[in-house]
Amino acid sequence: MRTTLEFVGLPEAILQKAVDYGIARSKTDALRMGIFSLNKEFKLVENPEAELVARKLAEEERAMKKNRAKYLSEDAALSKYR
Repeated sequence: MRTTLEFVGLPEAILQKAVDYGIARSKTDALRMGIFSLNKEFKLVENPEAELVARKLAEEERAMKKNRAKYLSEDAALSKYR
């Protein structure tokens, strides 16, 4: 997801201080750190790995439906490795 944000005032000063003090390499990294901190504090995503897997599977299913593709059978998937 790409998003363009503009920060002025205190939020911009906080991001700049995070970079100046070497906490983050860039303002973008500081924002990423803030997002992870938010998740750590409020447990928005309990199991990040399971969440990423579920999102990837849903994305693959959407792509398959769009292209009218079918799942491979186990034999077809493993045929080139036998």
